[in-house]
Amino acid sequence: MSKLFSYSGYGDFYSGGPIYPNPKESSTFLSLGNHVDMYFPSRKRSRISAPFVFNGERFEQKKQASIDVLPDECLFEVLRRLPGGQERSASACVSKRWLMLLSSIRRDELSANRTRSLEREERLTSNKADESSECNKRAGVVGSNGNKVESEAEDQEIEVDGYLSRCLEGKKATDVRLASIAVGTGSRGGLGKLSIRGSNSSQRLTNLGLKAIARCCPYLRVLSLWNVSSIGDDGLIEIANGCRLLEKLDLCRCPAISDKALLAIAKNCPNLTCLTIESCSNIGNESLQAIGRSCPNLKSISIKNCPLVGDQGIATLLSSASNALTKVKLEALNISDVSLAVIGHYGKAVTDLVLIGLKNLSERGFWVMGNGHGLQKLMTFTITSCQGVTDLGLEAVGKGCPKLKQFCLRKCAFLSDNGLISFVKAAGSLESLKLEECHRITQLGFFGIIVNCGGNLKALALANCLGIKDLVIGCPLNSLCNSLESLSVRNCPGFGNSSLALMGKLCPKLQHVDLNGLNGVTDDGFLQLIESCEPFLAKVELGACVNLTDKVVSAIAKRHGRTLELLNLDGCRYITDASLRTIAENCSFLSELDVSNCAITDAGIAALACAVQVNLQILSVSGCSLISDKSSSSLGKLGETLVGLNIQHCSAISRSTVNLLVERLWRCDVLS
Repeated sequence: MSKLFSYSGYGDFYSGGPIYPNPKESSTFLSLGNHVDMYFPSRKRSRISAPFVFNGERFEQKKQASIDVLPDECLFEVLRRLPGGQERSASACVSKRWLMLLSSIRRDELSANRTRSLEREERLTSNKADESSECNKRAGVVGSNGNKVESEAEDQEIEVDGYLSRCLEGKKATDVRLASIAVGTGSRGGLGKLSIRGSNSSQRLTNLGLKAIARCCPYLRVLSLWNVSSIGDDGLIEIANGCRLLEKLDLCRCPAISDKALLAIAKNCPNLTCLTIESCSNIGNESLQAIGRSCPNLKSISIKNCPLVGDQGIATLLSSASNALTKVKLEALNISDVSLAVIGHYGKAVTDLVLIGLKNLSERGFWVMGNGHGLQKLMTFTITSCQGVTDLGLEAVGKGCPKLKQFCLRKCAFLSDNGLISFVKAAGSLESLKLEECHRITQLGFFGIIVNCGGNLKALALANCLGIKDLVIGCPLNSLCNSLESLSVRNCPGFGNSSLALMGKLCPKLQHVDLNGLNGVTDDGFLQLIESCEPFLAKVELGACVNLTDKVVSAIAKRHGRTLELLNLDGCRYITDASLRTIAENCSFLSELDVSNCAITDAGIAALACAVQVNLQILSVSGCSLISDKSSSSLGKLGETLVGLNIQHCSAISRSTVNLLVERLWRCDVLS
């Protein structure tokens, strides 16, 4: 057999003769050509595309040489020498192995970057040498300018690095996708903002994906991690080591991240300006202290529901970053009056302060904070569910914050009328006040705010305050509040006709009135308010005021029609087509109208469409069962100016009419 395959002549073989005497064996090799070693019969397609080597009684196919046989170390050296980002992106598509290797190459390890740096240095050296010779200087003007332009272009390319942003949510957040982002964005502007919103059902995201971002995206400035329990300290430490320009860090529900990772952030990211930590059970005082000492540019902090964070961490953080810190939000933490004292003393730059659900605070803490005289720049203050807010502490806060303009109190059960009035008197710069679920506030406290606000109050909001009772009280008419422009009273069942009448007398320059959910008010109360106000009302919201009729709408349209821009009558079941006719005749500047769940019919829509000057942009007739297909043409005419139309739950409008409106009103968003 070996002699058969070693033959190279022509004389020993007879052309066409059998090789084997056995006919069964002859079916394997029927003939031999001049240019091949062997082949199968012509009636069958050859399935062998590579030469064979005979070894004993067996045939073996030669294996093709492949770059994949190289170990990772050698392949790493090959991939890092690719000339540009396009080549790296194309190579990353070869296999997952290549993608992961490319994502592990740091930007400073790429040979192209090193070569570009060397070339830039050589150009600078050559330019200096050319300037020494006048002849070379004249001859090298073009080249010098060309080098200069090219250098400036490269500098601009470096400056724009980090403007791309990516957001991964749910199952899309995987290591492979992060590696692809890291490789793909490196040469296309660079990744500057990354947001990952994971889910508990997906565990395909680990520290490996975050390490790829850290190595390939050195210009990352904003990182947000939400609900990613599979990412721990190792991944964030890589970010700290590789992304030293990080400015904003947002960690929410990341139980595997501890103080160790934040210590690395504090050490390597001095440009950190914004820090948000929420529901991270392993982050405590040590890391906050390090950030306060090492991040002098920190401007905003928000810490929520971190059981290991206490007074020690908050106090050190606030005292160390006192010169730059402007926004502070503390929610559901185990801190005491000590933290409030530190805020009151060191919060010299704080302009926005939010305290929510701090159960260990007492009256003493708020009193000390107000008397610390450190909150001289505080402009916005929000307190929610803090039982330590009392009359004495709130008065001290008013005195200690001379520039306070916006104040919001929610669920403060121990605050009474006296404390609120004292606070308003002390806070002379107050422009906006909102009270929600403060049940000890009565009608006396409410009107005491208006009388004692000092002439600067512009917006007053009251919501879900059950202590308000409609009493007939007298107020001096010389105590008018001409500065109040916006009044909002929502879901306060005790607020009735007497209170509205008195509001109209004390606040004649109202422009925005929001009275949603006042079931006990009738036409008489609203009419007194409307008639007392000067004709400047621009926004009127009367949703769920079930006792109102067309009389109120007629009075609003006739007195304030020239300035009215928004009218909300959602749930006013006694409003009929007569109101729409009055609106069509008088309200030429109305841009938003909501008559959902009212007694509106096709005739009212037709009257509205026939208005001479109609500029409606948003119209809502949701739940109006008396509107049918007959309003199709009227709605189509209104649609010439509409950008939003709500016809949900209009049972008399057929699906074909809805489809016709959607097709015809192509500029308008139709909710059906």
